[in-house]
Amino acid sequence: MPRSENIRAMLLPGARLARARVPEVVELIRTQPKRISSLIECLWDDDAGIANRAADVLERVTYHEPKLLQRWKEPLLGLLAEAAENKLRWNLALTIPRMTLTPDECRRAAQILYSYLEDKSSIVRTAALQGLADLARQDPVSLPTVLDLLRMTGRSGTAAMRARSRILLKKLERPAANPPKKK
Repeated sequence: MPRSENIRAMLLPGARLARARVPEVVELIRTQPKRISSLIECLWDDDAGIANRAADVLERVTYHEPKLLQRWKEPLLGLLAEAAENKLRWNLALTIPRMTLTPDECRRAAQILYSYLEDKSSIVRTAALQGLADLARQDPVSLPTVLDLLRMTGRSGTAAMRARSRILLKKLERPAANPPKKK
């Protein structure tokens, strides 16, 4: 792919939830991280398909390189609050907690993610649980509340929420002094 290829154009083809050229854009950002600003701009695109695919790329890229997000912390926290598209919401719920946040920013993000627990989409609700658990690692004051939530959703949520809650409880309840044994 040419160096000058426009990220928005790469994310354009396809229906609202189509993958389009997401894997190519992921590779482009990994090899040319300075182009992430063009990707970030696409999160606010009027075309929901472009915004959704941009969020998908961002989630994939920042799984291993979360520091790429720091520069856009404030705008992304704002987008987390205003996002309406399910795919955008669930990808932001997974991505935002990867940034280094202050306790106040963690609580701001958590408040938004708690509202995501009321979403119609099970995927959005499940991603919100993951996001809240990830935020609790940065803001230990919130840990007891998040543990209670995970225990409740582990019994009464959708199948995906119950499964995710069990996984997260195992990770969060494990004492740091007793890491898992390698086999």
